[in-house]
Amino acid sequence: MYQRRDFYRHARYVHGWLSAFAFIVLVFFSLTGLLLNHPEWFDPEKDEKTVKIELPEDVLQALQKQENPSNALLAYVRQKEAIVGRYQSSEVLDGEVMIRLESPAGSTDVWALLDTGEVEITQKPASAVSLISDLHRGKNAGAAWSWLIDISAILILALSLAGYILFLSIKSRLVQNLLLTAASLAVLIALIWSAV
Repeated sequence: MYQRRDFYRHARYVHGWLSAFAFIVLVFFSLTGLLLNHPEWFDPEKDEKTVKIELPEDVLQALQKQENPSNALLAYVRQKEAIVGRYQSSEVLDGEVMIRLESPAGSTDVWALLDTGEVEITQKPASAVSLISDLHRGKNAGAAWSWLIDISAILILALSLAGYILFLSIKSRLVQNLLLTAASLAVLIALIWSAV
């Protein structure tokens, strides 16, 4: 008897402790999910911007000597232009260097010709929909944001389980609560089946 009472008391404590943080995170992911479901509510995507620069002769010669000049080229471009994105990939082929940067704020493509020193930088700012989508899914948002999503999922799961334990702890409504659970599962399964 006491073990069961202690179990339910601990479930209430866990439910209470996790509620504040989980509530904020749940509101964020619910709101972003709702917004993603209605992309027509937002302005159309912004136009991309292209800038061309010339590499100075000393920088060009230093890059030509490197087997993979991507990092040095990117460092130079960042000094000259305010570009968005984190490094995603690069390719060096026949004297051409192509670098791809991505982040929730937008993407940047750097294309350089190492024989002439011409560099073309194309930036595409994120639309409101793509920014919300990347944050909601954790795409291109970095390790800290990925950790936040994982921790949030675990906390919301723990909060939900603690709340469900409390939901089932009311003996006078146990049959009703189990029937509500079964009906909810049936509706969810039917919706999943219709979506697939």
